[in-house]
Amino acid sequence: MSEGPLIIQSDRTLLLEVDHPDAPACRAAIAPFAELERSPEHVHTYRLTPLGLWNARAAGHDAEQVVDALLRWSRYPVPQALLVDVADVMARYGRLVLEVDPVHGLILRTTDQPVLEEILRAKAIVPLVGPRIDAEVISVPREGRGRLKQALLKVGWPAEDRAGYVDGASHPMTLREGDGFELRPYQLEAVEAFMAAGSGVVVLPCGAGKTLVGAAAMAQAGARTLILVTNTVAARQWRAELLARTSLTDEEVGEYSGLRKEIRPVTVSTYQILTTRRGGLYPHMELFSAEDWGLVVYDEVHLLPAPVFRMTADIQSRRRLGLTATLVREDGREGDVFSLIGPKRYDAPWRDIEAQGWIAPARCTEVRVTLTDEERMTYAVAEAEDRYRVGACARSKLAVVEAICRAALARGEPTLVIGQYINQLEVLATTLGAPLVVGRTPVKERQRLFEAFRQGEEPVLVVSKVANFSIDLPEASVAVQVSGTFGSRQEEAQRLGRILRPKADGRQAHFFAVVSRDTNDQEFAVRRQRFLAEQGYAYRILDAETVLRATPGSPTGPTPVLEAGSELILGPGEPPTALPGDRTLGPGPVEGPDSGWTSP
Repeated sequence: MSEGPLIIQSDRTLLLEVDHPDAPACRAAIAPFAELERSPEHVHTYRLTPLGLWNARAAGHDAEQVVDALLRWSRYPVPQALLVDVADVMARYGRLVLEVDPVHGLILRTTDQPVLEEILRAKAIVPLVGPRIDAEVISVPREGRGRLKQALLKVGWPAEDRAGYVDGASHPMTLREGDGFELRPYQLEAVEAFMAAGSGVVVLPCGAGKTLVGAAAMAQAGARTLILVTNTVAARQWRAELLARTSLTDEEVGEYSGLRKEIRPVTVSTYQILTTRRGGLYPHMELFSAEDWGLVVYDEVHLLPAPVFRMTADIQSRRRLGLTATLVREDGREGDVFSLIGPKRYDAPWRDIEAQGWIAPARCTEVRVTLTDEERMTYAVAEAEDRYRVGACARSKLAVVEAICRAALARGEPTLVIGQYINQLEVLATTLGAPLVVGRTPVKERQRLFEAFRQGEEPVLVVSKVANFSIDLPEASVAVQVSGTFGSRQEEAQRLGRILRPKADGRQAHFFAVVSRDTNDQEFAVRRQRFLAEQGYAYRILDAETVLRATPGSPTGPTPVLEAGSELILGPGEPPTALPGDRTLGPGPVEGPDSGWTSP
């Protein structure tokens, strides 16, 4: 028996002792192939899954490396059957290979004939393949390449796609490196890993420069490129970044959105416009085939809508790059990302990028609010489908949010208040005297407010989930989350990502989740934190009363709420700070409609 931090069980679960001194190194070693399931205070539970092991295999990790990691960090002898199982599962990847034969075209070849015989007896596979060529080879219709990979993954035999890619119409471009700008080492590694394969997903933390990875891949591909993003604001940020960092000109980069329909050598479009239906059809999906694209870039690939998956299945001959900070889908369709966009090709742990100084260090805090008797009763009698909304929108959260914002403003920390429910956010915006950005906010107004925030003209922004993704607000250093999409892990990570751009003075970023105690708001918070726990972020838990006592001018005296290293953001002797709305801090009445904290 060793003193390792990991306990490995025969049911494929891995138990990591969080307080062990070697826990961070162990977490980094198992992260490429193990998925975090639960993350309570002292012991985190990971699980080995086939998809996790196949992603690791596709990213260059072999079974020997996985087994060595398990043996090195395990406290007790590792079950021998589990080690054999790991090797067997990983060996499944690559026994079926899609490639191009000069005579027969697209073929599926096997290195193990019984595997081919097995899959050809699966009803889902038979319609997707053509005539048998010999004992180990079967022909595949070119249009069936994507759907066959999907089907093979579901029967447990993932195909390695070596069929290659068409170059697409040529359109050379270069990066404008120099003047203090050059690709970072991990960005170069990510581009090299992608280009060597031709398709797949690059996973980098928020703020680590995924857009530049996309631009560098475009420069190497030198072809017409379609870029798919989450919304129009993100499309314009991509466009601005490409014009600033590459040789592309204004006439070469088009926007295809609800407002503009420009198809140019580099076209940036939104998932929303592509998935717009009219008469049961998707009229804008022809964008996929409108040009001879050499590269398709999927920003925030974990959000890819189902209709885009279906169209992607038909363009498997095009190079495809998925970019994301969290290769986690709440709908469980990670397998479709694996088979249709491609396996994970590069994954940089968040803490590694932080240690190199490329993203800001961050501290995560969950503030638990005790509801009033009236709020507890309202929650208790609410219908099951309404309880999360009722708990998440409790009025008792307001004083805590005000206190955190006041503490942040005392030191000039630009602050985002983020939530799910519009009425709740409207009350917060009114109370804080801060602008509100929601889905109905016109694009021009969003851009104006974001720019005002960047310039320091608006120290606080209240935002809905429209700010979850692809919004460049590097000055933000404090985020306060008041409600979210139930237990969404990727949303929690994306919201932390809004404040991870490195600060000029090296300041620490602070992420606060304000949660209602003894409600499913608290339960969902635990689920939401799983991905960040996997990346090494630990949440400290504070009672709301602790935060309120930290308010400048409190009769009990201030106590630290925000810390940056040894420096206190809010500490003794600092004067009260007025919020933009010049409103009184405290648990008194909330101005605005009462329904603001209980209506969806």
